[in-house]
Amino acid sequence: MALTDRGRDRLTAAGLFAALVLIYNANGREIGSYDTQSTKFAARELLLRGTFSLNHVVGATPEYAERWGFIYAADGNYRSIYSPIPSVAGAIITWPLWKMRVVDIRAPRAPALMAKITASLLVATAVILAFFCARQRLPRRRAILLAIGLGLGTGFWSTASQTLWQTETAVFGLALALLPFTTPRLHISGLGTIAIGVGLGVAGAARPQLAPAIAVVLAGTWIRSKPQHAVMATVIIASFVAAMCAANFRWFGHPLGALPLLQDVNSRVHATSAAFGLGFEGFAGLLISPNRGLLIFSPVLLVAVAGIRRSFAEGWRSPLPWCVLALAAQYALYGSYAVWWGGHTYGPRYLVDVLPLTVPLAAIAMMEPRFRRGTVRACSAALAWSMLVAATGAFCYPNDGWNVDPSDIDRHHSRLWAISDTQIGRCWSRGLSPQNFTLMDRAALRSVAH
Repeated sequence: MALTDRGRDRLTAAGLFAALVLIYNANGREIGSYDTQSTKFAARELLLRGTFSLNHVVGATPEYAERWGFIYAADGNYRSIYSPIPSVAGAIITWPLWKMRVVDIRAPRAPALMAKITASLLVATAVILAFFCARQRLPRRRAILLAIGLGLGTGFWSTASQTLWQTETAVFGLALALLPFTTPRLHISGLGTIAIGVGLGVAGAARPQLAPAIAVVLAGTWIRSKPQHAVMATVIIASFVAAMCAANFRWFGHPLGALPLLQDVNSRVHATSAAFGLGFEGFAGLLISPNRGLLIFSPVLLVAVAGIRRSFAEGWRSPLPWCVLALAAQYALYGSYAVWWGGHTYGPRYLVDVLPLTVPLAAIAMMEPRFRRGTVRACSAALAWSMLVAATGAFCYPNDGWNVDPSDIDRHHSRLWAISDTQIGRCWSRGLSPQNFTLMDRAALRSVAH
């Protein structure tokens, strides 16, 4: 029996998903950092003891109490300073594997394995949602190319899919919301607005810093859907906000959680005098810093830039201007961050959050019936470079030691602009990380007692 067009799309999506999950996990390790540890431990504690408290974790390893990401909260418990939503996702995804005895969550490296499995599945799902979003405007082959560029040519591969923190959950939520939001139909359906509410609620609860982009997309939802449907999306988002504020107030005594209480510590760690600023460095650095610039590490995203001009042709009833405005709002916030480089990481960190918003813009840029040979070659080169750089991060970082050698970038910010000693070049010279494949041994799957 011949497959329908929709059936072929689903089969293609299944193949893409399987390939992405395999590629994301091909390095056999989790790539965490000093501020992601608390989230994965909270996921394990939620499964093991039904609590977000990290008392048992700190009790077993007291040194964690001094690490960024852990805090002795107002309610008398050690907790993660970050949102519990990614930890909930980690617990939900790992639970069936635990019950089927595929994974023993008491194993020494179980938290790292939980983090990697969860992140890779969420990011792969976000890419598949982006594929279906692109298919609303593009032929299947071009939508596949767009999905490959997003999934394997950006920080989705080198960063977001490698550990459980905030970004992996945020991009999943944003991609979920954008699929119905970017429909070419005149009005978004009632079911679509529910998906928008859930997606934006998840993204905002996981990564509150996405508030500007979420507000813009919600405003666009009000313009592009019937009032009663827009109300549903708004109520769902408000429910997520209320739940998070209530939990934060109960745990930390502040509706915004622990982060406002730690601003002084953050300034000392990153050698900054304020949380925000309007200097040129942050706005330029997010895009073209040799060691953090989004367009340096992922020039394939220039395709989306090419779609910006055409996005306003259809007016504000189209989803495209709203995507541009959401990107601009989020860029304005992240560019004003004093710590715009995102601490110790590989390449761009903050702008990875909003990459789903670039999908409809890239799609409209790829709608031309034919492209000039020079354009095709340039795009092919950009895609190849982007994938090479992303693979470098997945397999080599942090063996490069660039963030701390010869000096800590959090205290010597001029190194972010160094071209004689770049992070990409250092990764290539230092080679593969010895941490690769550490999740493929018994310590990741079985406890010592077994």
